[in-house]
Parts: sequence; structure tokens; C-alpha cells
Amino acid sequence: MKIAVTFENGNVFQHFGHTEQFKVYDVSDGQIAKEEVVLTNGSGHGALSGFLSDMGVDTLICGGIGFGAKAALEEAGIRLFGGVEGDADSAVKAFLEGNLVYNPDVSCSHHGSGHQEGHCGENKQGCSGNGHCR
Repeated sequence: MKIAVTFENGNVFQHFGHTEQFKVYDVSDGQIAKEEVVLTNGSGHGALSGFLSDMGVDTLICGGIGFGAKAALEEAGIRLFGGVEGDADSAVKAFLEGNLVYNPDVSCSHHGSGHQEGHCGENKQGCSGNGHCR
């Protein structure tokens, strides 16, 4: 299993389409065997699903994510666990233990409306109160 987490300063980055790096974990027998931080090299939104697929990632943990990116991940066969906050390493450990708190319905529908980066997925309903995420 290979898990990717949108990553910034040790935490789960809150906007999938704007992430500049992923922390990628190779998992063997339920344990983290290897971890590394990889740069997206400017890939964004839908292109990120291909980026992850090319690396062999089968599971993504992130904060907020838009409808198009969710569809692209599904098409690539990558399982999505969105609406996650906090420390990236802790999120992966919680996932491996079956205790990850996530929002299966997280989505952002605000693209092109001048939104502020980082607000998607800020609470378990995926909305920071601005009405753009749900």
C-alpha cells in the first residue's frame, strides 16, 4: 500500500489542488516501511491524480478537495479520505489503526471565486462558515 498526504509544515494541507508537496508513505504489513516528501512541481487539481497514480499511490489523505479532483482520483482508483486536519504522520497512523477521523462527503465548490487558500475541510462538515465548502 502507498499512502499520500497533502503536506505542509508537518500537517495535512487543506486544499488538494494547491498542494505543493505530498508526504508519501510505503506501508508493508500494516507498518510504515518508508516515507518521503515529494514536490508536485506545479501540478494542480486534476493533474495531481495522474501524478499520484504514476507514483503508485492507492490512498490519499487530504483536507478539502473539489468535485473534479475527486472524480479524477476515483477514475485513477485512488481511495480518498478527505476533511482531515492536523499532523500528517498522526493521520497516517490513525488510518492504519482504523481510527482516522475524516469526512467522506468533503468537497469544495468555490473554484474561481477568489477563495482563500487553506479553508476547505477546516471542520468535519468541510465548511469554514463562508458557505463555499460542504
